[in-house]
Amino acid sequence: MTSVSAFVVGTVLGVSETTGRASATVRRLVGVYNANGTLGGELAYFVGARLGRAHCALCDVTHGFVRERPEWKACRVTLPVPFETYHLNDRPEAVSAASRGTAPVVLAETDGGLVVLLGPEDLSACAGSVDLFSSALERAAANAGLNWPT
Repeated sequence: MTSVSAFVVGTVLGVSETTGRASATVRRLVGVYNANGTLGGELAYFVGARLGRAHCALCDVTHGFVRERPEWKACRVTLPVPFETYHLNDRPEAVSAASRGTAPVVLAETDGGLVVLLGPEDLSACAGSVDLFSSALERAAANAGLNWPT
């Protein structure tokens, strides 16, 4: 598995009020699943996914049939910052606004605001692979000029 030492592709959506630029230090990563986190939402997603009517590329990376994938757990603990996840119905308003309501999505929280790292197409390109996901995050961070805390 690729080590994750620098991440992030995307659009800077949050800006510092004092500098007008995004901060360069990532404080945490935020993922939003394309599903609701309620019992009904989880059931609807499970059935919809089996019937080909629902899809979440972030779920493909992080979860197997029912539980978190061991490869994802191993990757997550190597990340230099916490990686928090939300569902459509429980994401904070700031996350929803920064991602313009798009899901699935991965964002970086910086001192200057939220930066979209990976959108739906980027996540789909990972094809459920934790290694491809890790590499995509590294490329994205490098392209966005974001730094990790030391």
